[in-house]
Amino acid sequence: MYKTYKFRMYPTKEQQVVITKTFGCTRFIYNHFLDKCQKEKYTNAFAMCKELKNMYNEYPFLKEVDSCSLRCAIFNLEDAYQDFFAKRSNYPIFKNKYTRQSYRTNCIRSSYKGKEYANIKLDLKNREIKLPKLGSVKIRGYRNLEELSEKIINATITKETTGKYYVSVVVEEVNKKVLKVSPTSIVGIDLGIKALVVTSNGEEYENPKVLSKYEKRIKRLQRKLSRCEKGSKNSEKVKIQIARIYSKVKNARKHTIIEIGNKLVSENDIIVSEKLQVKEMTQNHNLAKPILDASFTSLCT
Repeated sequence: MYKTYKFRMYPTKEQQVVITKTFGCTRFIYNHFLDKCQKEKYTNAFAMCKELKNMYNEYPFLKEVDSCSLRCAIFNLEDAYQDFFAKRSNYPIFKNKYTRQSYRTNCIRSSYKGKEYANIKLDLKNREIKLPKLGSVKIRGYRNLEELSEKIINATITKETTGKYYVSVVVEEVNKKVLKVSPTSIVGIDLGIKALVVTSNGEEYENPKVLSKYEKRIKRLQRKLSRCEKGSKNSEKVKIQIARIYSKVKNARKHTIIEIGNKLVSENDIIVSEKLQVKEMTQNHNLAKPILDASFTSLCT
């Protein structure tokens, strides 16, 4: 079983420069091979990795970043095509530098004279993570977790539109034996807009309606952004302010869902929920905004 741990990351200015270069190089490789796939119609990742070796002479700036992240960008492109052919997503599109940026790098292990080495190491006692080309970076998160004994598979470095950095570490956990427990308490839940959750026991959980609290501020900032000159410093400042408000909305929703979910799971053995067709429900324009603000899908999953 694979588990993910997400940490807030605090890179230095020098490390931020390296991260920005890696974002640019992985985006360049992804867009380069996406353009080639559209023209020549082939999606073989291993053939693209062979071609990548010859690109280092033509584009020497690719040598400045982690080579594993460039190969991961190619495999991400292959996964995007596979999802498209399986009708799980739309056709792959070109990446741009004005949205959320991320790159992934795999953990490579080796041994020498009885010692084991790895390019990704997590030190939770000192709150640091070692990453390729970056070295040790300060992190924060999981205060009660003192050690991570599981095998690290990969790490994904992300920069949000708010300017904050995060690292998500995927670990492989050996499946533990689960004891069979006979269920004693069963509850059914009904999802709604006025009351977010109503249980079969009559217990109600209020809908915080987070978006409505920040809607006026978002509209005011969007009007201010429309008056700014495109590409100016003022427009970038306003974009960051809007992104921070949306981040607050997202975190408030997440907090509410986790709080309700933890309470229901701790008190009941079996939880039964109705299956809602959210896409069809949002076709009603009068109810689309409150339905999406309630996050029914996130709550059920």
